[in-house]
Amino acid sequence: MTRPTETGSGAELGRGSSMIRWNPGYIATALVLIFGSCAALSIDVVRTGFGIKGDEATYVAMTMSAAYDADLVYESRDIQRFFRIYQGGPSGIFLKRGEGEHDRRNRLYFGKAYIYSVLAAPFVRIAGLNGMLLFHVVLLAGMLLAAYVFLAARSPGGTALAFSAAFFGVSIVPLHALFLSSDFFNVASVSFAYFLWFYKDVAPPAQGRWAAWLRGPGSDIAAAVVLGLATFSKPTHVFLILPPLVLALNQRRPLMAVYVAAAFATTVAAGFAINAGITGEWNYQGGNRRTFYGRFPFENPAAAFDNLGLSMTTNAVIVDAATIGEFLQTLATNLRYFLIGRHFGFLPYFFPGVVAIVLFAMARNGRRRWQWATLCVFLLTAIGLCMYMPYTWSGGGGPPGNRYFLSVYPVLLFLTPPLGSAVPAMVAWAGGALFTAQVLVNPFIAAKQPYLIAERGLLRVLPVELTMVDDLPVALNARRHRIGYNTDPALLLSLLDQNAYRADSLEFWTAGRSRADIIVRSQTRLSAVSATLRSPIPNRVTISLGGDETTLDLRPGVAAEVSLTPTGVYARGRWGYLLSVHPRTGFTPRLATPGSGDNRFLGVLVRLTPHAATSD
Repeated sequence: MTRPTETGSGAELGRGSSMIRWNPGYIATALVLIFGSCAALSIDVVRTGFGIKGDEATYVAMTMSAAYDADLVYESRDIQRFFRIYQGGPSGIFLKRGEGEHDRRNRLYFGKAYIYSVLAAPFVRIAGLNGMLLFHVVLLAGMLLAAYVFLAARSPGGTALAFSAAFFGVSIVPLHALFLSSDFFNVASVSFAYFLWFYKDVAPPAQGRWAAWLRGPGSDIAAAVVLGLATFSKPTHVFLILPPLVLALNQRRPLMAVYVAAAFATTVAAGFAINAGITGEWNYQGGNRRTFYGRFPFENPAAAFDNLGLSMTTNAVIVDAATIGEFLQTLATNLRYFLIGRHFGFLPYFFPGVVAIVLFAMARNGRRRWQWATLCVFLLTAIGLCMYMPYTWSGGGGPPGNRYFLSVYPVLLFLTPPLGSAVPAMVAWAGGALFTAQVLVNPFIAAKQPYLIAERGLLRVLPVELTMVDDLPVALNARRHRIGYNTDPALLLSLLDQNAYRADSLEFWTAGRSRADIIVRSQTRLSAVSATLRSPIPNRVTISLGGDETTLDLRPGVAAEVSLTPTGVYARGRWGYLLSVHPRTGFTPRLATPGSGDNRFLGVLVRLTPHAATSD
């Protein structure tokens, strides 16, 4: 295999101190590290981050325990520490009772993988809660450097930096750096592992001990260990070991393939074995595991583990399809959502990865077998997630973007062929910004209130993921999710934006000149839905439900009725339909009706009458 002898970018990593020269990638990495560290150490993490988000309660408490108590046991001092920092309890924390010997059964442990907390603990010991953000800044700088060095080995330095920055910068990845949980660590681990494996396949000749290590077998074993840690943290990474094995076999190094596989398997097994040694249970999400909201063990002498919380053991797959045909239909629907879903789709939230795939497909030569294997693993993981977790493949809890696939995304960087111009980077920046710019402008708000992300902009043209309504971001807003609608059959409404307002138990207003998107769910399949619309002013309204759309011209004060025949999506015991109502104009009650104090700009008043199908 012929390797390039020089790149002209100054990115020959490890060629020796006399040969390393300043270049855009090193400068950018240093700036990210300096400014990011200053920001991470200076902000008020609790107030700026708006308290607890997602799985933060467990990871923050576990990291604090590792940093200050040198253990992974949940005790009264852990909750006292948490209340001192957050002025409240660890809402959403996962705890489990130990298994085995008597002393262990009387202890409580954290019900998440411990590896992230252990590695973040030194940063927390130095900088307190801000240390977790500092840890993420270090990881982000390392990811940018690794991406740049890999691309600059075959591309001009400026072009490599532009694409590297776009790959991570205008995806959903940087937003997850604000979450004090393991997801960003998983992204970095996969990035570093793949760099250590595949940089040597594109690297120019170099001299020096560090350069020799990067190009030698030691980096292969180190990569296997790093990926093993990521796989212990999230077992869905297990397929990612296949491309490096393909590389070793393609290079006629079968013994190295065995070493890599053994190092990977040993690391994963050791992670679970240590967990079993600590808690008595190999599965950190198994056993007697509970999640707690409102009241927490040890907050007072009467607060006992067994009398509080909800059982949350994770060791089974939820599948409610009655036939293979229904299962395949659900899989096909989920794969469509996986690609272009409004809240979790690959296209909107990982657009630079789409560019990398297209560039790889268009490359005329130089595509390695391990790159084909990487693409296959990417597809296999996507399909596997949709099969294994048909109703929560995005990660659960209403995350911004696909949290479970977040750490698989970095492998696509290594599909990128040599970049001859800045055009791919410009496309990645422009396309990614179309979907994520509003996230990056106000990231702390987007992290805390992810249901705001898809309310405006290009995301609204994409389909809503009806297979997992209770895991959409809107589920985090109790005022807009699972609103009871007292009809026969009864309906549940989820208001996906701020363009719909509840009027009473059977009617709701929509905003004027705006489209309101509402998820309508019923335990019974609906054959039709009658919609009655009224407006005090002349108005034209487009209404659609489950793919059936019509446009009505309303006269002032005169009700108009239309019957819609929807096509729904069945998941978790309910049929789901997307209702959209778009009036062309509107009115302000305060300006139109004397004595009214209503300042809203309203469009039409809507009443729904569902009709159940005669049979399912």
